This record gives sequence, C-alpha cells and structure tokens, in this order.
Amino acid sequence: MEENTPIQNNAPKWKFRANRGVIKFIVLSVLTLGIYSICVFSHMSIDINRLACKHDGRHTMHYCLIFFLFSWLTFGIANFVWFSRISGRIGDEQYRRTQRRDVRKSTFWLWCVLGSFIVIGPIIYLYKLFKGMNAIAADYNAKGE
Repeated sequence: MEENTPIQNNAPKWKFRANRGVIKFIVLSVLTLGIYSICVFSHMSIDINRLACKHDGRHTMHYCLIFFLFSWLTFGIANFVWFSRISGRIGDEQYRRTQRRDVRKSTFWLWCVLGSFIVIGPIIYLYKLFKGMNAIAADYNAKGE
C-alpha cells in the first residue's frame, strides 16, 4: 500500500434535517403566529445553498431578507419569485442525485398559486416542497456530496 494514496472521504460535513412535515408546520406556524414558518423557510434557504451551491453555482437569498425587506417593497412579488426559485433548485438537486423530482417551479405555480382557488393547493405544495427537501437532505446525510 502506498503512503501517498489520497483517501476518499465522502462523509457529510453537516447533518441536515430530514423530518419536515406539513401538519407540524401548520400547527406550529399558527401557535407561533407565523414565526415558525419564517424559521423553517430560513433554514431551507441555508440548507439548499449548502447542498447545491457547489454543483449548480447558484445562491438562494435568505428567506428573512425576502420576508422582512423585499416582500413589502415589491408588494409580495418577491415571495412568489423566491418560492419559484427554491422549488426549481430543490428539483434540480433531486435530479442531480438521481431521485424522482417531487418539486419543480411549475409545482409552485400550479399547486400554490392556482391551487389556492381550491383551498388545499398550498398544502399540497408544502407537502411536495418538504418531501423534496427531506429527500435530498436524507441522501446527503447518507452519502455525502
């Protein structure tokens, strides 16, 4: 065995949450008057940047900036753009990891925006968003990069 042989270490640098759920999200968001939802989406923006930035070269803006600064400046349009982009990045990362794509940009526009007319659409969107994020986080926790 050679002494200068590099060792492949694919051990994960971080341990990501892979247990996001819709029921817990809705209940805790109501109980905390929306503070929990801000925390969840802020963590998602950090997590997707750590998971995907090395491979796709893109950066998702932190959700707190969107919520507290740009949302009211753009009359809420920034929220639509942010959710559309993070949905696309999660779907692209699932594709890169050879997983079934649970969420895409179109998922946001169809389920969350148009689906709001049938009331349950945004809940289905959140389910798909959390499922996609949980899948790539679990894959990273198991395999690393």
